[in-house]
Order: sequence, then C-alpha cells, then structure tokens
Amino acid sequence: VTLIYLVIFVLMPDKAAKAMGNSVYYLIEMVQVLPIIFLLTVVIEALVPKEMITRRLGAKSGFLGNILSLILGSISAGPIYAAFPISKMLLTKGASVSNVVIILSSWAVIKLPMLANEAKFLGVSFMGVRWVLTVIAILIMAWITGKLVDKKDMLIATVETVDNHIAINKDYCIGCGICVKMMPEVYEIIDQKAHVIEAGIKPGDDTMILKTAEKCPTHAIAVKRKGGAVA
Repeated sequence: VTLIYLVIFVLMPDKAAKAMGNSVYYLIEMVQVLPIIFLLTVVIEALVPKEMITRRLGAKSGFLGNILSLILGSISAGPIYAAFPISKMLLTKGASVSNVVIILSSWAVIKLPMLANEAKFLGVSFMGVRWVLTVIAILIMAWITGKLVDKKDMLIATVETVDNHIAINKDYCIGCGICVKMMPEVYEIIDQKAHVIEAGIKPGDDTMILKTAEKCPTHAIAVKRKGGAVA
C-alpha cells in the first residue's frame, strides 16, 4: 500500500493527496467507533444470557427471529465494519447464520437514518419500493447463506497455547490489560493483544492465573486444570 501511495504521489500528486486525506478520515473514524463497539460487545457478552440470544436469534427462532434481526440492523448506528465484532459475538452466543446475515445486510443498506435521507432526496415512493425489494432480497440471501455456510467454520478461534497451561483466544481479547496488571510476569500486551510470557509461569501460580481468567471481561483466557480440562 505504501508503495502504491508513493507511485501515485509521483505521478498524480493531487489525487494522491485527496486519497491520503480520505484514508486519514476513515482511520480516525475507526479509532473513534471501534472502542465503543468493542465495549458494547463486552457488555452484551457479559450481561445477555446465551439462552436468550439462542431463543430469539437462534436457528429455531423462525420468522420472528428474522424480523428481530431486521429491526436490530435497521436501528443500528455507525459504519458497517462496526457490525462485524458484534456479529461474531452473536454467533458465539447462539445466533444463527441467517439472522447474522440479516443484521449485517440491514445495517448496511436499510438503516433508518439512511432511509430518511433517501426519502428526502429521492422521494418516498422510491425509498418505499427499494426498501420492500431490499428486505425480500435480504431474507432470501439469508436463507441461502444459512443453508450453504456451516456455523462451525465461522467460529474457528485463534488461540495461543503456552506450556499446555494457558490459552488466549485472540478473537476475544480486546487488550484491556487487566491480566497484565494482575500478573505482569506472566502476561504482556503486544499489538493490542495479550500474550503469555512462558518463562514467567512459576509453580504455585495456578490460583492467581485462574483469577486472571475469571477477571477477563471477554473470557479470552482459558486455563487448563489438572486432567486437561479447560477452565
């Protein structure tokens, strides 16, 4: 990417400056939005029972689950990339693939603020017809995706295991640093993700390590107890 920018700066400096400005704008937007989204994801993960999400948005939620997903996506705020961590969390909590497709699609193309602006500039009739056709297309696409995509393939976790003792799920880790504050000799933050310092693990640390797993807000830390079971 850097090489491409350099070439464009040499050949078309005006367009390169404009492209750089757009890149900086979206980078700032991401920095502003993503921390809030990750915090919201943690709150939902911690406070909303898995059984509730499975019942309302799971594979057996039926048409009512589709409607609820459509509403959740439509009333959302923020850019579409903010929906991805939330969608991943909903999948892990029991939401079906088809309902996640509906949430993502409605978030992208039929959000309420978008519909209001569309009606203002293009007319209510245009907005209404497009909305109906888009909703139908979303429901069909969600049904097809739910049939073709296996949920298990979407939940492959990125896990770091050290000394068969501690496992960190990098998909869940948000780099909050709680584990580092509790045991700086065992954990460190690299690239905004927690990593285990293998040499720092000492005999007798089991109790404290278990406490770091319990305090992790996203449950990204798993500790293997005696017998191989993961806590």
